[in-house]
Amino acid sequence: MLAEAERQTAESVGPLYASTYREMRAAGFTAVGEFHYLGLETALAAAEAAEEAAIAFVCVHAAYARGGLPRMRQDSVAAYLAELEALRTHGIAVAVAPHSVRACPRDWLEQLGRYAWENGLPLHVHANEQPREVEECLAEHGVRPIELLADCGCLGARTTVVHATHANGAELDLLRDSGSTICVCPTTEADLGDGFLPAVRVRHRGIRLCIGSDSNVRIDPFEELRQLEGIARRQDGRRGVFATEELWEIGGANGASSLGLESWAEIEVDGAHRSLEGVAEEHLHAALIAGCGADVVVPPA
Repeated sequence: MLAEAERQTAESVGPLYASTYREMRAAGFTAVGEFHYLGLETALAAAEAAEEAAIAFVCVHAAYARGGLPRMRQDSVAAYLAELEALRTHGIAVAVAPHSVRACPRDWLEQLGRYAWENGLPLHVHANEQPREVEECLAEHGVRPIELLADCGCLGARTTVVHATHANGAELDLLRDSGSTICVCPTTEADLGDGFLPAVRVRHRGIRLCIGSDSNVRIDPFEELRQLEGIARRQDGRRGVFATEELWEIGGANGASSLGLESWAEIEVDGAHRSLEGVAEEHLHAALIAGCGADVVVPPA
């Protein structure tokens, strides 16, 4: 993965982004928060590709103090914020994105949390994705990742924690009390063998959820929602843990809120598709989530 990232240029990524965004748009994703790793010029190329694909775009520009490739890292918080401001100058919507507690030390987290709060910007961060990450955070800081984010002022109503797969009860309480969102990416978490979101405990606490395609191993919002409900059913031993309209909100309004979007495009579905044969209008949302793939979506003109 890193070798592939290293050889990309602003010229090479443009067609790749455009192709992926067109596939996402055709599948029913009407907005993308691009968790972006590859530097300023490629971020501009991604924004152009999103415009070409007619998908709403927010550049979730990653801050890296350590780890990854040299091209992913910034020398200082000031250098990172200069990149973020350059994107804003180009009229590109952005989110502050300390990549993770592995990539950003405490002082970076504190400064980035403060900047996001002062500027009213969304903040996205990976946390509790893997057990090793939790262990390393405990060894370095004496607290778990979401506890560290809370200590550093990175949690709040505009914060989205990506994954939270291995969050414990105390960390889930912090997310609930701060009004933060979890972005769950079930197809990717399954593909990587990272585990299951504690979906039932998350829902019990009323923590807001949204979905992400993450690695794009599967570009299908219905599949992400279906897997989320499937995880919850296995954990709770019953059916219908999330109501249909809850899942629809997770796939729509909650995702928009996570990205700081006030509106978003609606999708159109092919009512004559074989997967919807005999489905009454009032059961459309349930049928889409329970038994349909992205091919039921009518691609935008």
